Amino acid sequence: MRKIWLIFAQSVTVCLGVLFVLRIFYPNMLEPKPTPVIVKQVQAVTQPLLNQKSSYSNAAKKAMPSVVNIFTSSKKEISSPNQQFKDDPLFRHFFGDQQDDDESQTESSLGSGVIVSEQGLILTNNHVVSSADEIEVALADGRKFSAKVVGTDPETDLAVLKVDAENLPAVTFADNNQLKVGDVALAIGNPFGVGQTVTQGIVSALGRSHLGINTFENFIQTDASINPGNSGGALIDVDGNLIGINSAIYSRSGGSMGIGFAIPVSIAKQVMEQISSTGGVTRGWIGIEAQDITPELAESFRLKKTDGALIAGVLRNSPADLSGLRPGDILVSINNEEVKDSESMLNLIATLKPTQKAKLGIMREGKLIIIEITVGKRPKPITAKR
Repeated sequence: MRKIWLIFAQSVTVCLGVLFVLRIFYPNMLEPKPTPVIVKQVQAVTQPLLNQKSSYSNAAKKAMPSVVNIFTSSKKEISSPNQQFKDDPLFRHFFGDQQDDDESQTESSLGSGVIVSEQGLILTNNHVVSSADEIEVALADGRKFSAKVVGTDPETDLAVLKVDAENLPAVTFADNNQLKVGDVALAIGNPFGVGQTVTQGIVSALGRSHLGINTFENFIQTDASINPGNSGGALIDVDGNLIGINSAIYSRSGGSMGIGFAIPVSIAKQVMEQISSTGGVTRGWIGIEAQDITPELAESFRLKKTDGALIAGVLRNSPADLSGLRPGDILVSINNEEVKDSESMLNLIATLKPTQKAKLGIMREGKLIIIEITVGKRPKPITAKR
């Protein structure tokens, strides 16, 4: 037993000696290793190159030279209070011969336009130039020209101007059939007269109508900032191509509230081509007054849906009258194209050519009948004299 205890004591003494040596010469070997902290690490993702569409500088650079500022002025005659007495003998006896006190006040306004041909044709809004006596156009490069009105179309609020210049930077027209809600849109114009400006937004809606702005409405709605002075300017896509002519805003304060309306380039192009070739726009007409079908009207006429336009009146000796249309008929199609409401009916009839034949689908007494009609020419709208 004593021998075993002696062996144990010697072993402990040797171990202590070894530990003492290690502690003196290799202190790090005896310190405990720290326990590693394990965390959930998101795997590193290689960042892709920036999308070329993240900057719209190329689009703006392409389209801005085609957008012009339009300055108009009109003279308004103001009569002197003494003007009505100047020829009265008694008045002349006391006051003598008076100078003509009529004064003219010049009213100025501003807007924007888009160069649509290298030969100097410019597309803008009719309300920008409708009351103008003088029109001046300022290009993005600083050049200024006097402009004359080639023709106007108040029913779409479009006008075509002409300047005496060649080789101008004409805009490129986009294909409206490719336009979708959510697409990026850039508005270019001269808001509040501060100078050419670009604002960015998206296409908020397509085919906006029943707004009471124009006779023919099929607006692009956008939240790109459009302010006074932007009217007639360009709405472009991310490739710098024209998708619309900025026309109106919804506003309670006079400034942009994120609801702007532009005339689609498809309509603008049709109007521009007709005006440039004939000086005006010719549209189809059949001579009816129509209204939308409400759920109450649909129920009274025993209709399953509210699509179509109710013919409320027929003008005497009009194409509709001569073809046998009656008040109370419901127009449901024109040349096999569906009529959804009175607005779409008006647009479909307007695209018809005068003197051509058209087939109208009519619901009468619950039965569908087809009536052939000879299209007439839409009368020009009556405009108030200045």
